[in-house]
Amino acid sequence: MFNTIRENIENRLGMKPREEKARSAEIIENIGQWSGRYSHWRKNERLTGYNFVENIHAPFTPARRALPMLNLALVSSAGAYIDGTTAFDTTLADGDAGFREIPIEVGAEDMRYAARGYDSSAVEQDRNAQIPVERLVEYEANGVIGQLNPVWWSFSGFIPNARLVAETLAPQITERLARYEVQAALLIPASPLCHQSVGIVARALEKAGIPTIMIAVDRKIVDRVRPPRCGFYNGEFGSVAGKPNWKEYQRRVLEEALRLIEPLDQPSVRKLAVDLETAVEESRGER
Repeated sequence: MFNTIRENIENRLGMKPREEKARSAEIIENIGQWSGRYSHWRKNERLTGYNFVENIHAPFTPARRALPMLNLALVSSAGAYIDGTTAFDTTLADGDAGFREIPIEVGAEDMRYAARGYDSSAVEQDRNAQIPVERLVEYEANGVIGQLNPVWWSFSGFIPNARLVAETLAPQITERLARYEVQAALLIPASPLCHQSVGIVARALEKAGIPTIMIAVDRKIVDRVRPPRCGFYNGEFGSVAGKPNWKEYQRRVLEEALRLIEPLDQPSVRKLAVDLETAVEESRGER
């Protein structure tokens, strides 16, 4: 499936065969060995004794368009779903590998959260703390990005069985983004385990030819999973896109992360310089 999706995207973007080598990394390296360790793990909500995926290489797709020209997709692992629809199943030991497509017109008041592994109080106060739809709509209106894709993708990132992510969730999300002719994707985890799940999805997207940027607050997990592009800062789980009800903070996190899509020419994790300005604003009582 990945090869077919990748070929379609490459044909559309005019990518050259030599770029194949840069994206040759597996979604999960040595997945058989990881699965063997996982089968012996005594499943628990605290992830005690859990072995996170560990990759050495990362697939990578160079950005082909500038931010003001691209169709940007948003992918969230906060477990968001529309009120009145079926929630993600947070009781599954291996995790729920399903996903939802949500139109950007759906308001925050109509969202509910199957939160697992993180405190949902921030995103319930202000959806933009985890799912920055309003901030990205502002960016589209101001010409920072060309277009926010008309639907965004939601899944519940507490999926201990990483193989489910690599072999079920990631290919399905990749296919959907390809159908929408997405030219870049912003991925935002909510919990520690979400960092692994989101990192795997990012690897799958880049392997299929879609540039990504992941925002992270857990550097250790990021360094193990190795998403292709990642902006890291000292934030909090449950509000990875910025503190709730603090627009400037959210804009600072997003802008710094999105600006990494174009210039990077190899897999990288970059520190976002959001702390200093935030401290100044906080001391002034500004939000």
